[in-house]
Amino acid sequence: MTQPYDVVVVGGGPAGSTAATVVAMRGHRVLLLEKETFPRYQIGESLLPSTVHGLCRILGVADEVARAGFTLKRGGTFRWGRNPEPWQFAFAMSPRLPEPTSTAFQVERAKFDEILLRNAARVGVEVREGCQVRGILEADGRINGVEYEAADGSRHTARARYVVDASGSTSRIHGRVGGSRVYSDFFRNLAVFGYFAGGARLPEPNAGNIFCAAFDAGWLWYIPLRDNLTSVGAVIAPEHRAAVRGDPRAVWRSMIEACPEVASKLVGVPAATEAPYDQVRVRKDYSYWKQSFHVPGMLLVGDAACFVDPVLSSGVHLATYGALLAARSINACLAGAVPEERSLAEFEARYRREYGVFYEFLISFYDMQRDARSYFWQAKQVTAVDATETAAFAELVGGLLPGEEGVGVRFADAAADLDRAVGLLATADDRRNPLYTSRTVDETFRQGRNLQEEALYGAPLDDTDPPVPGGLPLAKDGLGWRS
Repeated sequence: MTQPYDVVVVGGGPAGSTAATVVAMRGHRVLLLEKETFPRYQIGESLLPSTVHGLCRILGVADEVARAGFTLKRGGTFRWGRNPEPWQFAFAMSPRLPEPTSTAFQVERAKFDEILLRNAARVGVEVREGCQVRGILEADGRINGVEYEAADGSRHTARARYVVDASGSTSRIHGRVGGSRVYSDFFRNLAVFGYFAGGARLPEPNAGNIFCAAFDAGWLWYIPLRDNLTSVGAVIAPEHRAAVRGDPRAVWRSMIEACPEVASKLVGVPAATEAPYDQVRVRKDYSYWKQSFHVPGMLLVGDAACFVDPVLSSGVHLATYGALLAARSINACLAGAVPEERSLAEFEARYRREYGVFYEFLISFYDMQRDARSYFWQAKQVTAVDATETAAFAELVGGLLPGEEGVGVRFADAAADLDRAVGLLATADDRRNPLYTSRTVDETFRQGRNLQEEALYGAPLDDTDPPVPGGLPLAKDGLGWRS
């Protein structure tokens, strides 16, 4: 069977659902193919306000997400850097994020992702679950469809003007977009994680915060999903890989015991036994980016395109923001508003920039944790970022980040600036978070703030310049670009 579509989206996670929904909102015919049947398990439970109050409002699911009973998150709490006591990163302590748009949620991804997928179907996307894409169709140097196998084993082809690969880090088709994946040596870590049936909470009003604590071997996340469920994961050096392969649960437990700030919250609390939270899982070498995000007829979004260390909870934001950019560019092409080459270049430039500012922030954030006794943390200083990685990063962003200095100097300056801002927390009042005086922090959250203002007011209130030089302006409906 061959069926004509405007767009075929491969993958039904947040990136795929976002891209499909935004294109369908313009009245285009969209097919979404998802290999699993929802709801299904996924890691990555901590969201940022830009997703909750920006992206979800644009998609039309903000109220449904708010009613879903997810744990309210006011910011992040960290035992990190020079301060021996935990400190807060409160979203509300910024004049650009007033209440009530200064909160996010800790979500069970099976539930959150299904909300987005079912909404895609409501706005007109043809959603087919249990369908595995087996190949890409191409003619005259352009991708023009996919081959897929349905749940009943039947084979199909679906032709479209554009294919969006949102099938995640295990994508089988991302290689059809030029270039290879560039893996970050600096963030070449191992994550071993699982769940507990409860656990102590931080004092109010921060009981729903993600808690991240550095210790000798790396750092731990502690995410309160609900009263009887807590996600706990250890990010450690790849040298632990053999031990993790042998007994991941034992390594997970030993890392928790090595971090008193987290271990004390789990005294007497059993590991979760309800499926799918009864397993201990492992992720490795998960920080990377593709050298190219698009070719004629095909775009990469979400983890098929890039991912970076999870300490800032940026995964869903980067995935959905990139998908929104892809959909806007596709809509501009389908409407004939902007030539294809120019429109897809806009998608790629903005997406690369957003990944770049988070990457730079995270290197700066790691550099704050200085521990002369720790092999892990000595390897995570700005001075340890090798020339190959800085060159690859410079190629990634292509001069899109502000400043004229070299990449290595940028990293060092950003780390010093962030460390200075965190040092001011001890004497700060509750009216403004001094972290926002850091250029790195301000740049990192800039587009997220703008996305929220686009959702609420139709456009950013005062930051009206495109984030990339010569960038295209947003269409009036927020669903495309205009020339």
